[in-house]
Amino acid sequence: MSRTEPAADLAALVRPGAVAIIGASADPTRIGGRPIAYMRRAGFQGAILPVNPNRAEVQGLPCSASVAALPQVPDVAVIAVPGAAALQAVEELGARGTRFAVMFTAGYAEIGEAGAEAQAALVAAARRHGMRLLGPNCLGLFNAATGFYPIFSASLEGGLPLPGRIGIASQSGAYGTHLFAACRNREIGTAMLITTGNEADLAVADAIGWMVQDDGIDVIMAYAEGIQDGPAFAGALAEARRARKPVIVMKVGRSAVGSAAAQSHTASIAGNDAVFSAVLAEHGAIRARSTEELIDIAYAATRRIYPVPNSLGVITISGGAGVLISDAAEAAGLPMPPMPEEAQRRLKAILPIASPLNPVDCTAQAFNDLSLIGRFTEAMIAEGGYASILAFFTQIGGAPSMAPAIRAQLNAVKARHPDRLYALSVLASAERNRDYEADGYLLYEDPARAVIALDAMGRLGASFSESPPVPPPAGAPVRLPDANPSEAEAKRLLAAAGIATVPEAACADEAAAVAAAESFGFPVVMKILSPDILHKTEIGGVLLDIGDADAVRRGTATLIGRAARHAPSARIDGVLVARQIKGGVECILGIQRDPVFGPVAMVGLGGVFVEVMRDVVFRRCPFGEDVAEAMIRAIKAAPLLTGARGRPPCDIAALARMLSRLSVFAVQAGPRLASIDLNPVFALPEGAFAADAVIEVGEGRSVGVSRPAATP
Repeated sequence: MSRTEPAADLAALVRPGAVAIIGASADPTRIGGRPIAYMRRAGFQGAILPVNPNRAEVQGLPCSASVAALPQVPDVAVIAVPGAAALQAVEELGARGTRFAVMFTAGYAEIGEAGAEAQAALVAAARRHGMRLLGPNCLGLFNAATGFYPIFSASLEGGLPLPGRIGIASQSGAYGTHLFAACRNREIGTAMLITTGNEADLAVADAIGWMVQDDGIDVIMAYAEGIQDGPAFAGALAEARRARKPVIVMKVGRSAVGSAAAQSHTASIAGNDAVFSAVLAEHGAIRARSTEELIDIAYAATRRIYPVPNSLGVITISGGAGVLISDAAEAAGLPMPPMPEEAQRRLKAILPIASPLNPVDCTAQAFNDLSLIGRFTEAMIAEGGYASILAFFTQIGGAPSMAPAIRAQLNAVKARHPDRLYALSVLASAERNRDYEADGYLLYEDPARAVIALDAMGRLGASFSESPPVPPPAGAPVRLPDANPSEAEAKRLLAAAGIATVPEAACADEAAAVAAAESFGFPVVMKILSPDILHKTEIGGVLLDIGDADAVRRGTATLIGRAARHAPSARIDGVLVARQIKGGVECILGIQRDPVFGPVAMVGLGGVFVEVMRDVVFRRCPFGEDVAEAMIRAIKAAPLLTGARGRPPCDIAALARMLSRLSVFAVQAGPRLASIDLNPVFALPEGAFAADAVIEVGEGRSVGVSRPAATP
């Protein structure tokens, strides 16, 4: 059962008044000793309560022999003891009223079936007492604002987090702390880290949901190996978009090998990677392809400027760098429109050797006249109207003889246009970089990285400013048959939901087939009719261009004979005779039941486009016709539908109507629906018609996982 309640209230987890360390160590380098050492070093003001039956004192703090002996009830307990002792600790802490347990202990679902059973016992014990679990097999968390560090990562030996407003939610503890440390090394502040490990209870979705509510966090970085509760994850992303808080996600497990590794590491369901990307896009979250990109985009988002519509204006002292930036912008899809012709003429008059198009190249002449930087940049914004500005100044941006004047020129422009997003590609000292950043500029040594980050800010802005989608149409409950229906039965079910199909008739014998063909008019299409033969073309079960009554009779015998040879055990209900449609564009519409996110719709062009190029678009069901049309127009080969090369445009509205109704049908059919395949669907200048339909019925397992109540 999927979680539907609000995001978990993690206030007591991240801002406790007292924390117990079960398995506390006097050695500050051991797993049970590091949290104590870190919290004391960071000045945590709450009570730190070590528990160890063999010690009266740990790291200068009084130590209790047991949970029962604790002088007060801790809000949070860190459990750093193995196996049976961990289960006992959960029972004892729950009985005392502890609200959260951070489970360092490993050896649970990540190691196999026996571990999964032990993990289930942990969860059951916690639920009996209304206690929430973080982990097991997690590295912990930190809240830099309060000095709370129930975590055992060695990354903190290199220094505590810098002040900042980025939160990190990570399934992997090692990768989550790697992100924090990488940010610290780039002098980017991270306010909070929550690692979730095996996610027996609390998950990345809960961490994101809490960070959305936290006024100290503006930007959320997330790392996931697999999502167990798809609706909860999608809900957290939706909450983030409503709050205008960017979520930048690193999701691993794209490959078969990577997916298997994710399964063994966190016992997660990997799901379909393309579906995961579609869910992120649906909610305006950004998917990062690398650690560097993840940090670059999060760093840019801390400026909280999300330009809509986004366009890139480039000022450079290097023509080569301008070409590099232009290539990167084209690859990212970030528009770089040229400067207005009058502005180009004016800039040419100022500097005849300049290239004023965009990129605007003020050349090395800037060495002699630094005012060119200010004048050209002002022209780009005031006359070019660009929302994002990228300046490539390389070493001169850091040169002591030039940097102060460059900074003054840029700041004067920025003061007149504070709503634009500014990035610099310079090579400068750490001190000089801090000055630029204090002025509000994003800094990237590689200008191509800057382009990717600036493009992401525009995509975030477009998402934040989107109007709510049109609600999906209402749908009646769908009663699926006990087994896979035949094509004719599938089409009857779909027709009841308003999905148009090619006119056809199910025929039990030759005479009925001839009568149907004559009623439709020749030529017709003939197909074998069997609920057991889903992919008819693989056995030669489809005949085209049947031109007369004799051909219908021969075709009937041919189809039944082929079915008998290739699928001797299949039930044969006869043949299907359908009107043959000419012209139009062949499309494919489909539904797949994703194990994580439930029914997902797919649309693409048929033939080579789906089989070889895989030019398809996905979306979670259900959705309205506006979303369906946007999906269709997002297909790379969409110009074939809209009238490319003199073709008549197809009826996009009819195709969108069919896709929307199919998405509603998928939800109304419930969890027993495994898949639907409409291929081909003929998109005509007027109307769209499904020529083939396959519905597969499954076992009916619901998506999501059963979770305890959100508030303990």
